Amino acid sequence: MSRLPPLRIERVRNGRGLVANRAFTPGALITPLHGRVVSARTVWGWWHGQPRRAANCIRFDADRYLDPTGEWGEFANHGCRPNAAILRERGRLVLRSLRAIRAGEEVLHDYSTLLGADDVWTMRCMCGAGACRGMVRSFDRLPAATRRRYRAIGAVPGFILNSGR
Repeated sequence: MSRLPPLRIERVRNGRGLVANRAFTPGALITPLHGRVVSARTVWGWWHGQPRRAANCIRFDADRYLDPTGEWGEFANHGCRPNAAILRERGRLVLRSLRAIRAGEEVLHDYSTLLGADDVWTMRCMCGAGACRGMVRSFDRLPAATRRRYRAIGAVPGFILNSGR
């Protein structure tokens, strides 16, 4: 008897995304994120020939990124009102719920929590949230109240908090 995976990939508002196969309580581990850890230089090189691949990379630490091609992380979408966060725990990236998530709900994280002050990447946001910011930028450019809330709930990896220092 096989166990149902925690997520499935399906059509969502903006293409394909991750949808919960079961309910998650606040703080629950949804899934570890797998892929190949590559240098920032490698990711920058992909911008010329493989821009979609480069855009899907997830900051792993101060100088490296996780290339999630072919894994869950490739379909992890942004939301300005996220229900999950990507965190670094015990040397790996994990997806954790920030609040209760219902089965069938899209799992979203805020890309800004993984963009340090040293990141130049931006993206026009079309998440559809009532509080949509319209543009995804680095963590230090979020509204002060949003930064405080994310810090309070532990939704920002330490290497992002330290990137502007």
